[in-house]
Order: sequence, then structure tokens, then C-alpha cells
Amino acid sequence: MQTITKTLFYLMLLGLVTACETIIEPELEDAAPVLVVDAWLTNQEKAQEIILTQTQPYFENELPVGVTGASVTVRARQSGRLFSFVESGNGIYRWTPAANDSLGPVGEQFDLTIQWQGDTYNASARTGRVPKLDSISYFFEEETAISVEQWVGEFWARDPVGKGDTYWIRTWKNGVLLNKPAELTVAFDAGFSEGGNLDGVTFITPVRRGMNPIEQNEDDEFLPAYAPGDSAYVEICSISKEAFNFLNEVIIQTDRPGGFSELFARPIANVSTNVVNSNPQGPRAVGFFNVSAVSGAGKRLVP
Repeated sequence: MQTITKTLFYLMLLGLVTACETIIEPELEDAAPVLVVDAWLTNQEKAQEIILTQTQPYFENELPVGVTGASVTVRARQSGRLFSFVESGNGIYRWTPAANDSLGPVGEQFDLTIQWQGDTYNASARTGRVPKLDSISYFFEEETAISVEQWVGEFWARDPVGKGDTYWIRTWKNGVLLNKPAELTVAFDAGFSEGGNLDGVTFITPVRRGMNPIEQNEDDEFLPAYAPGDSAYVEICSISKEAFNFLNEVIIQTDRPGGFSELFARPIANVSTNVVNSNPQGPRAVGFFNVSAVSGAGKRLVP
């Protein structure tokens, strides 16, 4: 009798679970396309690119179409130099420096101006300081209940004294940029947030190890971060506090765990932008403008 009761209970539970499975195909209204500005520049002595596209419907599977016919300039306030970004196709606007030339030194303030379809969009950014990236090291981790046997990398650098420095740490493994949402690493001074009170010290361990890729096979099993022969190149890029907030918003909105945990996740919302239409009644823009100073280093794993 007890067995029959248990069987009936499980059948009823199964019925409740399956009854809750409803396929929903929402019909979303099409919104007017909005200008997207991807303007993450550096003061390195190499070509700088600004990418202009437009937003597209949520379920669109095509890559965004590049914006054509725009006028794109960047002006340095202190030096007075005007940098003209020339259209080169697919929404890419490029400025190529002469030998030993760059946008300008740390501390320079820049103004971005984009003129397109009768509207003028503006943004400003200041190049902050960046610490020297001293070195990269690798160490071996034994298999645990939550990780596989693997080589793990970390970089070494010390945040300069003086509160309020913000950074974006970017890593390339074997020449490929780690750009998954979960691989995006930003830092406030030597920690993750302003409340960390970690000014003027070596970057904390979780920040240093943000250079490790998060990779899975087709069975959703995690793969080792690095193997002998792999190489890593890490850059610390100075960013404004507004850019730091922007990237944190991007992480929140794109790194969605799915499943039951989504019940407690922050609702989807538009991320901030520092690109503003000079006409308050005109079409808005999204994206961000920042000019970074960069410190980098690379190393191949040779046990």
C-alpha cells in the first residue's frame, strides 16, 4: 500500500511539473534603430578604430550593419590636435598615426564628435594612469570537487597610490581575445569595487587570475585554463569611473546564469552611455567612448 501511495505521489508530481511547461513565443514590437558607438581607444602608437553600427530586432540573427557616411573626429583639449577618423568599410572609422605618434599622454582630455544623418553626437573622456604589469606566472592545480587538474595563470601588478583608479584587464590566449561575459574583468584600485579600500597595493588574487579562460566542451565540462605550450598576453587598460560602471552593467546584463537562479537576477535593462545627442529631442545613441593608457605583458607556459 505504501509503495502504491508513493507511486501515485510521483505521478502527480510529474503531472504538475509537465503542466507548468508552456512554450511562449512573444511578439516584440520593432523599435526604431539606434546608433551604437564602440569607441574604446588607447594612446598606443598604433591605428585606432571607432565602430559605428545600429541596433537591430532582438531575434535578428544577422550581424549589425555598419553605419556609413558619418563624420568622426576626436579633439585633444590640451594640445588642440584634431584627429579625423576615416571610414574604411563595415562601419569602421580609423585613424592611423605616423611613426612614434599617438593620441596623447596620460591626463589628456578628449572630445568625440560624430555627425550623422543631420544629428551631432558628443562624448568626452580623460586618459587615466595605469600601473606597470610586472610579470605573468603559471602554477599547477590538482583536481578538486569544483575544478579539473590544470595550469592556472595570474599577472602581477601594483595599483599606484591614490584612490579612484579604474581598470579593464584584457587577456588573449594563444592570440584570441577572451571576450565571454564571464571573462570580462574590471578593477577599482586593486580590488573589484570602490568599497574594497585596496589602494596602492598588489591586485588581489581574483583580479590577478581573471586572465584565465572559462571554457567548456560539448558536455558542459570545464576544460583546463592553460596547457604546456599555451601563451597568454595580458593588458591593463585605464578607464574612467563611468566606463567602469558601464562595463559592470554589461557584465550584469549579459552574464545570465539561466534556470532557477534567474528568479533572483537583476532585470534586463539598458546600460548607461556617455554618448549624447546635442539635440535633446533627437534620436539617442548607445555605446561608450574611452581612451586608455595601456600596460601589457605576455608569457608562454613552459613547465
